[in-house]
Amino acid sequence: MKISIRKKHDEMWKKLMRVGEYTGCHQKPERSFFYHGYQFPVCARCTGVIIGYLIAIPCYLLFGYHKKLSITGALVMFTDWAIQQSKIKESTNKRRFLTGIAGGFSIMSIQIKILSMIKNKLFS
Repeated sequence: MKISIRKKHDEMWKKLMRVGEYTGCHQKPERSFFYHGYQFPVCARCTGVIIGYLIAIPCYLLFGYHKKLSITGALVMFTDWAIQQSKIKESTNKRRFLTGIAGGFSIMSIQIKILSMIKNKLFS
C-alpha cells in the first residue's frame, strides 16, 4: 500500500517538475525548497513570484494601482538578483522567496495596469 502511494507521489512530482521546467525556471536544487523530500517544481524566487502574482490580483481590484510600490518591488527583486549574479553576496532561499514575492506582485500589478489602460483605450 505504502509503495503504491509513494509511486503515485513520485509520478505527480515528475509531472509538476515538467510544468516547472516549462515556466523557464532553472530548478536548481540548492535554490529550491523541499517538502517531504520532494523538490518544489520551481526555485525559491519563482515560488515567490507566483505567490506575488496571486496576491497582486485581489490587491489591484481592492486598492488599485500604486506606481511607486510596483517599481520598488520590481527593483528589490532585480537588485537581489544582480548582487547574486555579480557575486558580491550570495542570496539565500528565504531572501530569494521574499524578493520574488515583491517582484511578482510588482510585475503583475504593472501588467494589470497596462491591460486596463489598453482596455480603456479600445473600449472608451
